Amino acid sequence: MHHYLIWFIVSLLFTHLQYEKIPVGQILTPLGEILIQLDNRTPNHRDSFIQLAEAGYWDSLTFNRVMPDFVAQGGCPDTPEGFNDPEYLLAPEFHPELTHVYGAVGAGRDDNAEKLSARCQFYIVQNKDGLHRLDGNYTVFGKVIKGMDIVDQIVQVERDESDEPLTPITLDINIIYLTSTEIEKLITQEN
Repeated sequence: MHHYLIWFIVSLLFTHLQYEKIPVGQILTPLGEILIQLDNRTPNHRDSFIQLAEAGYWDSLTFNRVMPDFVAQGGCPDTPEGFNDPEYLLAPEFHPELTHVYGAVGAGRDDNAEKLSARCQFYIVQNKDGLHRLDGNYTVFGKVIKGMDIVDQIVQVERDESDEPLTPITLDINIIYLTSTEIEKLITQEN
């Protein structure tokens, strides 16, 4: 009887975890959909992304800087004076296992000594070899699980001398909820 009870509890837990809904970043662009798995090892950046997405913060903004073999960057544009609104700054959350691989999602920042992230700006690594020179300098807080083909298209559009697309690539960013099984399926399909 005791073994049956343990088996029953373990199977209930597994079933619950299998169907627990996990927040996923959804970026809708004129070129298609990008889905981002947000990482729990960077809770402040994850929660900030969710908060801004649910508030519709980015929905009037664009991918404002796109560079082949580098990144597609979206959100608030860079300013000459940098980012100085403390409400939109986050302390870095570097993690040795979260590196700038192809498809990594990171937080933009200006050249501040504390390496504070600008909550309002994110980028997706498009270089297939990764951008490991950025590791330990910029916080990686997620990874694309669907839509790297869209990111590859975005960085190839015509752009001006400041790498801004000539035709704006608008953002509609939402949070959708998927189970771990659904996420694993998307990761398998993307790879």
